[in-house]
Amino acid sequence: MDGGAQAYKDVFTACFGKGAAQGDDSPAGVQFVGGEIMSGKTVNSAILLLVIGNAMALISDVFIKLLEPGAPIFQFAFLRCVITLLLLLPLAGQLNRKALFAGVGVHTMRAHIHLFGILCMVVALGNLPLATANAIFYAAPILVMVLSVFLFREKLTPLSVFAVFSGFTGIVVILRPVEFNWAAIAALGSAFALAINAVMVRQLPKQQSTVHKLFLNYLLIVPAAAGLALWEGASWDSSILASALGSSLFILGYNITVLLAYRQVDANQVTSAEYTGLIWAVGIGWIWFGEVPDLWFLAGSSMIVVPLILIGLKHRRKAPARGFNPPTQRREESIST
Repeated sequence: MDGGAQAYKDVFTACFGKGAAQGDDSPAGVQFVGGEIMSGKTVNSAILLLVIGNAMALISDVFIKLLEPGAPIFQFAFLRCVITLLLLLPLAGQLNRKALFAGVGVHTMRAHIHLFGILCMVVALGNLPLATANAIFYAAPILVMVLSVFLFREKLTPLSVFAVFSGFTGIVVILRPVEFNWAAIAALGSAFALAINAVMVRQLPKQQSTVHKLFLNYLLIVPAAAGLALWEGASWDSSILASALGSSLFILGYNITVLLAYRQVDANQVTSAEYTGLIWAVGIGWIWFGEVPDLWFLAGSSMIVVPLILIGLKHRRKAPARGFNPPTQRREESIST
């Protein structure tokens, strides 16, 4: 598998665990969404789920963007992590209690990198246009490609190399040196956090379920997030609780839709649908916040997203979707992570 396809699966498994991409018995979204149309068992239904999921992720971003200027970001990060952990409790049966803290060192490092990414995301969304921040977040797959070359000696195809150079150029075009500020640095920090967590997936215990990985991630975040919130010393703000709850619920909804989409359909068949998130970002930013995208944004975001879509389409042509195969002909696709 070349670096381009690896990037897609690494970014996905960084968030939801390796089992989700493999279609194992990790917590299925069928507990929340039923029916063949929304099951993710065909390419079309998987694409629909990803489109809906990315809309939900953007709504989660909107809750963050609606925070008042100067709102205590450490308090928000703590509340969001606690709420997400509580939302995962009903799925605690998926935990392997005999090896609850297996790989705790790697989990701890990834958890704190995740916390750093959340904080960077809050700063970026609070100070950049919604679409601009999300376009920079899409640099994560490109960064995964670069990190995979240096850390795992993976080889990139010519198209993947083009995606790397085009993506970094696109970031420069969007931000432009005259507009490069702390918010832009925060957006890049969030993308780096996701990319680093992605390449660290390979170090996680393979036998752990998706819920197990997510549960440990948020459990290990809470002490550091609580410490930062206490150090911040901000007074209690109920509006932050509402924003944290809304953001957590909608990002969990995104997690569920993505889990469903990738359970029985190969990632390379539908990953390009993830980039509809940028369309949602432009639309919501324009209608809700009056953020009209300029030509610099359109050019730069195209330079980031289009090569990644081409990589996905290239792999889609190489293999038939599992969703169209008879059950007797399906086989598990191994992920080289």
